[in-house]
Amino acid sequence: MDARTIIERLRNGSQPNRDELNWFAAGLASGAVTDAQAGAFAMAVCLQGLSEEARVAFTLAMRDSGDVLTWDVGRPVVDKHSTGGIGDCVSLLLAPVLASVGVANPMISGRGLGHTGGTLDKLEAIPGVSTEIDEAGFRRIVEETGTAIVAASTRIAPADRRLYAVRDITGTIQSIDLIVASILSKKLAAGLGALILDVKCGSGAFMSGVEEARALASSLVETANGAGCPTAALITDMNQPLAPAAGNALEIAEVMRALTGTGSARWIDLSLVLGSELLVLAGVEETSEAAMASLRQAIRSGEAAARFDAMVAALGGPAEFSAGWRSCLPVANVVREVTAPVAGQVAALDGHAIGMAVVRLGGGRMRDGDRIDPSVGFSDILPLGADAAKGDVLARLHAADDAAADAAERAFLSAVSIGEAGEAGPLVIGRVG
Repeated sequence: MDARTIIERLRNGSQPNRDELNWFAAGLASGAVTDAQAGAFAMAVCLQGLSEEARVAFTLAMRDSGDVLTWDVGRPVVDKHSTGGIGDCVSLLLAPVLASVGVANPMISGRGLGHTGGTLDKLEAIPGVSTEIDEAGFRRIVEETGTAIVAASTRIAPADRRLYAVRDITGTIQSIDLIVASILSKKLAAGLGALILDVKCGSGAFMSGVEEARALASSLVETANGAGCPTAALITDMNQPLAPAAGNALEIAEVMRALTGTGSARWIDLSLVLGSELLVLAGVEETSEAAMASLRQAIRSGEAAARFDAMVAALGGPAEFSAGWRSCLPVANVVREVTAPVAGQVAALDGHAIGMAVVRLGGGRMRDGDRIDPSVGFSDILPLGADAAKGDVLARLHAADDAAADAAERAFLSAVSIGEAGEAGPLVIGRVG
């Protein structure tokens, strides 16, 4: 076998077989497949697509290109994954909450991609935290705290590590087949017993339409179940930032308000809905109502905050972070109010534009290797449907300097439509699986 032949056959409409996909994934991991060939393969998949059989085979080939973890922790091993959005800090809340109710949550997560923020970048906004740890450290933290949010090591799905980087620079991010294989190769390598997926749709999501999101959700669920991992998906709204903040440290602040009982927002409700679905899927609770009660009690009791503190400390961050987070998180040099130029209601928020404004502020990467400024972004974002008089605060902008703030303010105002708002749609649009 050789990469050229596999790419040519796929380009011409022939589906690769299991052996070819195993060979190609191994070549991605070993370097036998070049970056140019990886990009050509990604584009061929984007244009021609993979059959369900080939998608399952490629996902398993990517998983098996490295280590596949097994666990002996005396509790069900579960996880959650989101397809990405703006202000989506659910994983950071849900992981310690799940660890408080009798399951283990070893979460191999990712960094920002395109206009969306990355869970690892957000967690590393906490001073001292490093999510790049080896397998022994990963196991130790999960055994001690019940959860750990870490980067995939070089030994976890190394084929995906290569292809993920290529997708970001070749215009192939939105291929359903490549998204499915990328997400699930890492999740399946984590040795999960159950998985819940949060598939976003709307202006801030990779899939803007409901039918696109439903197609992605179906492909993810079919592929994961085909690979032997019980999985379900919720299709959720991303027509505005999920939390009222977008930016790494600013989203950590939202997480801490939620964990300490002072936060109240729809993103917290979504976190608990996803968690309750997962507990039922894993057989830990019989009903979603019982699961929801357990999750809420984990927050009220302070147990979830204690688990988060233990994880942060184990990753190199400050001890008892939940008690002193306000003085620990980095603060931007410039903080200003973005005000409404006219009176009306917040009728639309372009999530993609807001996400790109955060990236250009330095909160994400324009190029591979860019250094992130964890302090920048937007906070106190007014939600859809909210009334705004002329001069009212639409959001607070956090920037490194006045020039960056000026550009971000223009971008934010361009992303907001003020007029007569319609009725907001449901947060959870549908379920698959």
